[in-house]
Amino acid sequence: MYVVGEVVGASLLGVRLRRNRMKQQLSAGLLTGALAFCGLSLAGPAPACVLIVLAFLAGAAPAACPGGIRTMLTQLVTDGAVPRALSAETTLTQITWAAAPALVVFLALQVHAGAPLLLGALCAAAASILLLRLPTEPQQPPPAERAAAPLTQIWLLGWPVYLTSAASMAMLAAAELVLPAFLEQRQVAVGWSGPLLVAFALASAAGAFCYGLRLWPGSVQTQSLVLLVAMAGCLLLITVLPGASGITVGFLLAGVFQSGVMITRNLSLREQLPSHMHAAAYSVLYALGGLGYSLAAALAAVALDLGNPSAAIIGGVAITLLFATASAMAEKRSYRH
Repeated sequence: MYVVGEVVGASLLGVRLRRNRMKQQLSAGLLTGALAFCGLSLAGPAPACVLIVLAFLAGAAPAACPGGIRTMLTQLVTDGAVPRALSAETTLTQITWAAAPALVVFLALQVHAGAPLLLGALCAAAASILLLRLPTEPQQPPPAERAAAPLTQIWLLGWPVYLTSAASMAMLAAAELVLPAFLEQRQVAVGWSGPLLVAFALASAAGAFCYGLRLWPGSVQTQSLVLLVAMAGCLLLITVLPGASGITVGFLLAGVFQSGVMITRNLSLREQLPSHMHAAAYSVLYALGGLGYSLAAALAAVALDLGNPSAAIIGGVAITLLFATASAMAEKRSYRH
């Protein structure tokens, strides 16, 4: 229900963000999410319906924050510095992803089962306060308020980018979620799955950092397609390379390219949509990434029942490349017009 809340909240709340009230709106969402997390950590033997509502609220209330904060970040820098700013944001995100699992396990096992949720509540509450202290756009008069763009318009203008993003997240989910079964199939200790996922996140952080070091040739649409194909090729490598070392190499290289896909998809969306739609579009991108990951989790379970882990990974890569091809053709036609 938490992921469902994220998808619903990002789609519905993201389109209601206002440029001159964005900090207050995002702060309120974070504070509400903090209260929901705190409620979950203290709920104990509460009825299931209460836990479901709290989990949904914890995901939905702050779901517009990734898109809103990304919009604020890109408004605070010059256009030429936007790729570097998004690179820095992605680097920090991936470092957090690398550190969080170990911290959650330690708190849950050594402190209390609800301690990770309570820590999440404290972090969200602190972020809601710090968000209000962020600087505003420098040397610019307050912009005229625009009416919220219809969600259908945001979907229609950016659907090729959303499709590629969801497909890449689905491919990533297929690889991550079948990893323990895949290691078992290859007669590698299942305990390697944790370190491999941490290494993947750290490699993604390194890839994001490297992307921001310079300007890369080609349009962001071309870069995104090349990086996505490279990521897919690396995930295919783990199905053929022998032993733990081959799997590690494939995962590390896939992580490096995956962060580049994330950054270029955001840059592409920024190019294709007018500025007053950016916050909503980033939020929809975030929501569909989560939806793609969730659907892939369900499909991966079915694939494991019907086939083997290698087939599940190959199927996820094939579907992603099919969607990426359709998205690339749609983007090419839109630029011609």
